[in-house]
Amino acid sequence: MKALKAWFDDLEKHFHKGGKHERFYPFFEAFYTFLFMPSTRTKKGPHVRDALDTKRYMSVVLFSLKPVLLFGIYNVGYQSQMALGAATDFLGCFLIGLKVVLPILIVSYSVGLGLEFLFAIIRGHEINEGFLVTGMLVALIMPPTIPLWMVGVGVAFGVIIGKEVFGGSGRNFLNPALTARAFLFFTYPAHMSGDAVWTYLGSAKEKVVDSFSGATALAVAALTPVSADVHDALMQAGYSLKDLFWGLVPGSIGETSVFCVLLGAVILLVTRVGSWRTMLGSLIGAVGMAWIFNVFSGPENSAFLHLTPVWHLFMGSFAFATVFMATDPVSSPHLEGSKFVYGLLIGVMGIIIRVANPAYPEGWMLAILLLNVFAPLIDHIVLQSQLKKRIPNEL
Repeated sequence: MKALKAWFDDLEKHFHKGGKHERFYPFFEAFYTFLFMPSTRTKKGPHVRDALDTKRYMSVVLFSLKPVLLFGIYNVGYQSQMALGAATDFLGCFLIGLKVVLPILIVSYSVGLGLEFLFAIIRGHEINEGFLVTGMLVALIMPPTIPLWMVGVGVAFGVIIGKEVFGGSGRNFLNPALTARAFLFFTYPAHMSGDAVWTYLGSAKEKVVDSFSGATALAVAALTPVSADVHDALMQAGYSLKDLFWGLVPGSIGETSVFCVLLGAVILLVTRVGSWRTMLGSLIGAVGMAWIFNVFSGPENSAFLHLTPVWHLFMGSFAFATVFMATDPVSSPHLEGSKFVYGLLIGVMGIIIRVANPAYPEGWMLAILLLNVFAPLIDHIVLQSQLKKRIPNEL
């Protein structure tokens, strides 16, 4: 490593102002700071030293996503083998899942980081490590059957429209990963929804098309007849709370296991990287809204409205969205009091969209993007309410 650092130090002069590669300094600086601590130091005070810089912040989030990623890889292979009636040994399932997930990750990072480098060179600013997390999130919220070219298009849209047009990292008000998913969902709905997209079948797809149903728990609940019990319908379809908690069910690559998401939540909360206020607010909002639907919905209403809160918490992407998406520090409010209100509204809106929209039996992507837009307003309202409580100065 010493020899490598010496080589970088020798090259550095060519990338500074006046050097022959001055224009590509952001590119050099990104690789240098990725491998080594920055050589620049603040020499005069006053200044604040904080061990949790952007690089460490993103490293913690990436570490918290590892359980979700590893389980997602295994589950993709497991669901594929189950659909084909083949052996479900751990190594075999993991290798099949790796064959599916790894190319999605590669495309996500290649396109996203390529655009980050391009915009950094054009604007002459440092490359932010934020896409290291965004690239992972994009892959984890995709169905395993998504064509790779669509991943690239979605990432490009999320980076350019969701972030770079507003000035880059730290200035965007929309979550870039969710912006990418929303673009793909509304542009290529056949590849982002329905029963056929959640299970990878490879070349054997035509052989099992008549015997296999890839319906998720959300789809089963949404299609339950008015006169039937939604809980019985889910159990008959092979879903139980235990299955949903551990995550061995069809779904997006990284969103199925509540257990693995909780492991990530513990890491984020212990390190104080994730906001417990946002997570708690989302939990209370979702439970409260689901309970309201349970109490005030009559037998003539949709069976989905009668689904109990605990099922809502274990189904779909609620856990993943609450822990990893809603807590995005850039697109969420900045005041501590605002974060709880923000999370609460996400929980309420997510349940409303999930059960009241027959065309879209999941609500967290739209709920978070909607509240991203209102995050500055929430900050403003909370700040004004706090200012009104101040004791006025009397001369």
